[in-house]
Amino acid sequence: MRIASFNLENLFSRVRALNLGDWDDGKVILTEYAKVNARLQKDLYSPQDRQAIIASLTKLGLANSDESKWAILRQNRGHLLKRPQGGGIVITATGRADWIGWVELNRQAVNETATRMTARVIKDVNADVLAVIEAEDRVALNMFNNQMLRPAAADYGQIMLIDGNDERGIDVGILTRPGHSIESIVSHVDDSAGGNRVFSRDCPEYLVNVNGRNVLVLVNHLKSKGFGSAATSNAKRKAQATRVREIYLQRRQQGADLIAVVGDFNDTPDSDPLSPLLSTDLRDISTHPSFVSDGRPGTWQNGTANNKLDYVLLSPALFNRVTGGAVWRKGVWGGVNGTLFPHYEEMTARVHAASDHAAIYADINL
Repeated sequence: MRIASFNLENLFSRVRALNLGDWDDGKVILTEYAKVNARLQKDLYSPQDRQAIIASLTKLGLANSDESKWAILRQNRGHLLKRPQGGGIVITATGRADWIGWVELNRQAVNETATRMTARVIKDVNADVLAVIEAEDRVALNMFNNQMLRPAAADYGQIMLIDGNDERGIDVGILTRPGHSIESIVSHVDDSAGGNRVFSRDCPEYLVNVNGRNVLVLVNHLKSKGFGSAATSNAKRKAQATRVREIYLQRRQQGADLIAVVGDFNDTPDSDPLSPLLSTDLRDISTHPSFVSDGRPGTWQNGTANNKLDYVLLSPALFNRVTGGAVWRKGVWGGVNGTLFPHYEEMTARVHAASDHAAIYADINL
């Protein structure tokens, strides 16, 4: 069995602020989006709230219209604001009860070559069980499977994705080949701590039957460092890693011994936020003697050690059955003419990259 994790960075459409060449370019947009939606939920808008809402809407390009390059203000019933002829914004709603609506992020189509390169990565990795990160939804995965993978004889028999908590359409899912059937699913989308949901997306558990053996696969996309304060992001990521640890240990106590915890953890192995999870007996595939290294330990962008974000962690019983593994980097932009590392020849610009993330996989003898 080959099990892999791949952050697709969406298949057909992606939030525009996430689709820029530099992550920092979209950080302001994502930060203001989160701030304004949080304030809009308040029962009463204080003068300070009104000023903050106006400031966020302005930064999102919504000062003159309900739609901008970056965002859309939905005013389904009632009204949040008016825009006087002289310019500016006046908040007319006194609070949440006065109107129904929200701010959502604008999307744009993913580059066609990038979508084809995503399909090529999946075909070349050729995993039996493929965990996917940042997929729009199950419908998009099905369309991608039928329209892009099937013509390349690389299609999958089972596709599953449970909508998570992220409003940007970046969920986690799983694809499996015949002979690797999904037997059951447990979602943790509503797990909470201190009155707040733990997971930014979800931590679904997929029980996959492989040659009569049950392999439990937990797919994760932990909190990014992209927006919000570093302390807040780190605390959120650590809470998520702690909850994943609890789930893993609970399943071990219940008798499951073949467990894989995979996905984009958005932090490095030596980080404090990941320590609750990485201090268990789970083993990173990249530490196995049969893992083939290309000299770049990271999985994101240029592959340096500071960019090791994607993981395949295996329980001891699975780790002891490993026969190989590697990072598949050819879908990542390797610089002009592949000066950093080789990428697919069709990729002549960064926008053509399948993803900023390389796929990582493990081969296991079951």
